Amino acid sequence: MTEFIQIDDISIAVTRKNIKNVHLSVHPPEGRVTLSAPAGTRLDVVRAYAITKLDWIRKQQHKLRNQTRETPREFIERESHYLWGRRHLLTVIERDIKPFVTVDHKRIILNVRPGSDYAKRAAVIHEWHKSLLHELIPTLISKWEPKLGVRVTAYFLRKMKTKWGSCNPRAGRIRLNTELVKKPKDLIEYVVVHEMLHLIEPTHNDRFISLLTDHFPTWREARAELNDLPLASEKWRG
Repeated sequence: MTEFIQIDDISIAVTRKNIKNVHLSVHPPEGRVTLSAPAGTRLDVVRAYAITKLDWIRKQQHKLRNQTRETPREFIERESHYLWGRRHLLTVIERDIKPFVTVDHKRIILNVRPGSDYAKRAAVIHEWHKSLLHELIPTLISKWEPKLGVRVTAYFLRKMKTKWGSCNPRAGRIRLNTELVKKPKDLIEYVVVHEMLHLIEPTHNDRFISLLTDHFPTWREARAELNDLPLASEKWRG
């Protein structure tokens, strides 16, 4: 059950879960605020905690609302697209064969059948993005499993509205946002390590921060760079 508390002009959605610590989040694109609290926590206690975090909430909302956003992609000739953090120009070739995508130093070449519409072109590019990530992600997981002493039972790629990744510690599974294919590979590695560490510590507590600092000392810089990069232009819900 979700309840709402109002502090000044900020509405906060509150849920109670079987957790030990309070988790406060500010979600893109407009700064929606959610708070998860341990089961049995009184609403007045939740409100008091949220009031202490009011300045932090406002700073996060301001950052999100002013963050650079991509203009909508139309998948047309000479349109800019990013891959691994580098800008490429799109070349569209129409011919009557199975659609596919190739890339060179400066161009992404999209081969589609004549008359293919926006939805088809977008779907072809999305599947190509997933194929590239499927080549990269297993190598990163294999690299970090022995370092962290964990085992990832499975990983999944999907479009995610509010997160770069997520983890199911009990099942040993991680999920990664397909938008990561547009980001530099070292930032993708940071996200993978972050999610894999949740197999050891599910929450963002002091222990998790300590583990992250030990294994990925530049994580703060990586997180800042990732969050400063343009957000996807698609409409976000929730």
